[in-house]
Amino acid sequence: MTLTPSWLEPSAPGDRYTDFCLWDYPPAAPTAGKLRSVNLLYASFAAAGVVEPLRALCRAVQRALGPGNTVWGVKLADGRLCWELYVYDYARQQRQRGVAEILGALGPAAATKLADPRHLPYFMCSVDLDADLVRGRRGIDALSLYIGTPGSSVSAGLCYELTAAGLSFRNLYYFFSTRRQRSEIEQKVLESVHLDPTLLRMEQVLLPELMGCETTVVANKRDNDAVYFTRLGIDVLVVFLRRFGFPPALTAFAEHHRARLDHLRFDLAFDYRMTGGRLQVPKVSFFGYL
Repeated sequence: MTLTPSWLEPSAPGDRYTDFCLWDYPPAAPTAGKLRSVNLLYASFAAAGVVEPLRALCRAVQRALGPGNTVWGVKLADGRLCWELYVYDYARQQRQRGVAEILGALGPAAATKLADPRHLPYFMCSVDLDADLVRGRRGIDALSLYIGTPGSSVSAGLCYELTAAGLSFRNLYYFFSTRRQRSEIEQKVLESVHLDPTLLRMEQVLLPELMGCETTVVANKRDNDAVYFTRLGIDVLVVFLRRFGFPPALTAFAEHHRARLDHLRFDLAFDYRMTGGRLQVPKVSFFGYL
C-alpha cells in the first residue's frame, strides 16, 4: 500500500469532530492541512485488499446519512481484519437514521431479509462488514441495536442482536470517568465470570498507556468482557496498533501521517477473557467516524 494514496481525504473547514458515541470534541491541534479520521479506515481496507469496494460502500452511507453521522470501527478478530458501521440517532422513536436507512444505503451489495423494528427505542444500530460481504459471499443476516438504561447511577447501554429469528441480548456497557471513578472501574473489571480475580493483574486490562483516556467503558459480553478507552491521540493509537499486531501497512500509514492526524482523538478497545489462568485477547478495535 502506498503511504500517500490517491484516496486521501483532507480535513476541511466545518468538519465535525466526534468520538465513538458521536459526542463532539474540540480538535486537539490546528486542523488546516490535516487529514480526516476516515483515512485510517480506508488504509485498513487497503491492508485487507478491498479498498475500492468497501470505500464505495462507506461513501454511499455518508451520502445517505450525512457526513459526521456514522461511526466506524476497525477490528482485528483472531488475526483477521473486519469492520463495523454504527448509525446514531438519539431521537429514538422519532429517529431519522436507523436500520432502514443504513440497509438502504448499503443497497444491493448487502442483501438482507431483516426489517427495521422502528417501534423500538434504540439510539444506535450497527452492521458488520468484511471482505466476504463485498465479494458477494454473504449477505447481512444480523444487526445490533443499542438502547439506554434510564435511572441508572452509572451511564450504561444495552446491546441486542437482531436476526431473522428475532432479538437476543448480547452486551451491557458501563461508562466511567477515568479520572474520577478509577476504583469503580477496577471493581467493575473484577465483577466478571470470564476472569479469575486471584490471577489477574489489573494493568493487564487497564493498560497504563491507555489510562490517560477521558472515559473508560467496561462491557460484559456473552463470551468475554471488553474495555474501551476514549479520546486518545494519534501517538497512543500507533502504540496500540503495534502492540496488538495490526497489519504493518496500516501501522506504517498511521506513523507516516502522524503529524496530519494529531488533531484527532480516537477510541480504542479490546475484548478479553481468561483461559487456563492466562488472559486472552480475541479482538481489538479502534474507532473513528465518516
